[in-house]
This record gives sequence, structure tokens and C-alpha cells, in this order.
Amino acid sequence: MTTVPIQSRTTTTRRERWAWYLYDFGNSAYASVVLLAVYSAYFQGSVVGGAEGSRLWGLAVGIAMLVVAITSPILGTIADFSGSKKKFLLFYTIMACVFTAGLFFATPGNVAIGMGFFILAEIGYRSAQVFYNSLLPEIAEPHEVGRVSGNGWAIGTIGGILCLIIILPLIVMIEGDLIIRASLVITAVFFAISAAPIFLWLPERAKAKPLPAGENYFGYAFKQLSQTVKTASQFKEFLKFMAAFLIFNDGVIMALNFAAIIGAVLYGMDQQQLIIFVIIVQISNVGGAYAFGAWVDKLGGKRSLTLSILTMIAAITWLYLNNSATGFYLVGILAGFAMAGIQSVSRTMVSFFAPPGRSAEFYGFFAVAGRTSSFIGPTVYGIIAAEAALWYQTQGQTLVAAEQSGQKLAILSIGIFLLVGLFILSFVNEKKARLFS
Repeated sequence: MTTVPIQSRTTTTRRERWAWYLYDFGNSAYASVVLLAVYSAYFQGSVVGGAEGSRLWGLAVGIAMLVVAITSPILGTIADFSGSKKKFLLFYTIMACVFTAGLFFATPGNVAIGMGFFILAEIGYRSAQVFYNSLLPEIAEPHEVGRVSGNGWAIGTIGGILCLIIILPLIVMIEGDLIIRASLVITAVFFAISAAPIFLWLPERAKAKPLPAGENYFGYAFKQLSQTVKTASQFKEFLKFMAAFLIFNDGVIMALNFAAIIGAVLYGMDQQQLIIFVIIVQISNVGGAYAFGAWVDKLGGKRSLTLSILTMIAAITWLYLNNSATGFYLVGILAGFAMAGIQSVSRTMVSFFAPPGRSAEFYGFFAVAGRTSSFIGPTVYGIIAAEAALWYQTQGQTLVAAEQSGQKLAILSIGIFLLVGLFILSFVNEKKARLFS
């Protein structure tokens, strides 16, 4: 491939970096509204209802992530070889926006549309991140990757907050599920507008390599992936990091995808309160992104990541022991700060490990770990919450109390995933890994 080496590539402009930042600004709106504040709780409580809503929500997230886990390494390799990261990014961004808007038709009881359109929107959202993340080494010098990644995360989080602020007054003034469904259309438009600059201002720097006679891109992709697996011994530290990420990322995804459901079930929070809660979490997320973005350049990736995971474990322990809505807000502040560190530093560390010209491929494997954990974690959480609720009912608890007890038990599984992932991370040698990048 004739991709320009990172060390000698053309310096990016301020406008190109802002185009990259603004994409995060838009897709964070999706995460804030669909995954965190609005749709997850609406799906669980209104589209489905009860403990079964938790089970189906976890299953829907799991299906989408499994699809992304299977396709992303292949498509990432094709994008590197064909110089078409932006084309893939555009396709999946359109997919995410269209089906997010389509969630308007997810009326109470319409589980097929509510689940099906969400799965398609989630596939678009998560797949697009593979190609978006792979552009990071092309817009930042090695010594500033942590700062640029942290800036992107912080600016993206501000986008999520702004979208929630737009939606909140509408939900306060207008009651009923119609405005909740309309907020999903608003989110799709917000995402699309914010994403536009990256396609207009940021050039595709990677150049396509001519295919050998008789080859096609998919055939080449499988050969390249096979070769990568065969030479995996060169990237042992990266593989250990991926193993750790697969586990501790479960804890993050579980907390993100079930935060609104936990708030609604355990503390009786309504839609307005959940939006306010997520806004508060997102504000702390901005602080965490800036802080860890600076720390990763000073302390190194592994130390910064370890600190963020330990902070998240403290937040989950507090959540399990907490019994008040006020405490839930405080837990959210700590968790938001920690999650920004875990996710932004993890993204940065992949750029440390990826050889020049293979960033999309390595981010594809990063996505495999992330999406596989996204498949496992939410599914496990949903099953534990639902099955435990049924068991507590047999022990004489009321339907409401049993659902709350099921959520409490499921929260413990988040902490277990974080602890195991942290243990595996302790074996990663960051200095050794950078020698091969």
C-alpha cells in the first residue's frame, strides 16, 4: 500500500482536525439519546415492558455488535488496501442516520420495528467508528495522538449534551411517546449535519494499491487477515491488549447500555430526570476526556488506562451500595469521568501499536474486540437481570421488587468484567509494543 507514513505525511490543517472532531460531535448525540438517555429506557419500559424489556434490549445490542465483530476486520483491511476509508464511513453513517430516524415508528408494543431498526442503526453507528477511528493516525503526530483523541472525545461529548438540551424542553412541554419518538428523528438530523464536514474537508490520504491479476478486494482481505494471523507473534502485546480490552470494555458497554434502565427501575426516574442525569454524566465525561488525553501523553497509555479502570470499579461498587436517586447522580459523575478515560485511552493505544499503512486493519481488530464484548456483556447483563427477577418472584417478592433485585444482581457482573480485564491488562508491555509500530 502507498499510504504516506505517519512520520512524513502532509501536516493536517486546523479545518481538517475540526472536521474529525465534529464527526464525534454528531455520533455522540446518537450515543447520548439512543443508548443512554431516551431510547433504551423507552424500549425497555414502553416498547416491550418489564424484565423482558431488559432481556430483549441486551439481545438487540448483542446481535448488532456480533455483526460488526464479524465484518469490521474484513472491511477494515479492504479500506486500507483500496484507500476507501471515507467511502465506508459515509455508507455506515447514512445507515445509522436513516434507521435512527426510523425509530420514530417504534410505537409501544411494536417490538419488531423497535428492535429491528435499532439493530440496523447500531450496526451503522458502530461500523462507522472503525473507519472514523482509523483516521486518527493521519491527522495527529505520534507525540500528540493522546491529546487529539482526547479533544475529539471531549468535543464529541459536548455534542451529546447539546442534542439532549435541544430535546429536553420538548419532552418537558409535550407529554406522551410521540415526542420521545420525534426526538430520535432530531438526533438523526443532528448526527447527519455534524458528520458532513469530515466528508467535505478531510481528504482521503491513503492511496489505493492495484489488485494483482485475478484478485478481488474480498479475496485479498482474507489473504491479508490470514497473513496477519500467521505473523501475530510480532504483535503479542497488541493481542494481549485486545484480550484485556475485550473483557473490561464489557463493563463499560454494560454500564452505558443499561444506565437509563437502572435509573428507571431502581430509582423510579422519568424521562426528564434521565436526560438530566445523562447531561450531568456527559459533562463529567468531557472533563475525563481532557484529563486522560493529557495524562496519556505524560504517563503513558497503560498507566492512564489502569487509573481509569480503577476509577470505574469504584463507581460500580458505589452504585451497588447506593439506594438513593441523589447518589445515582453522584455515581454518574464519577463513572462518566472514568468511562471517558477508558474509551479514549484505549482508542489512542491502538494507534501506538498499529504499523504505518495498516491503521484501519488494526482498528478493525480493535472493533472485533469491542463489538464482541458488546455482544457478550449486554446479553449477559440482560439475562441475569431477567432470570434473577423471575427467581426473586418465586421467593415471594412483588413484580417491581423482583425486577429491582434482578438489576442489583446484574450490576455486580459489570464489576467482575472490569476486574478481569484489568488483571489481563497488567501483562501488557507498552514500551515493547511501540517498538513494532
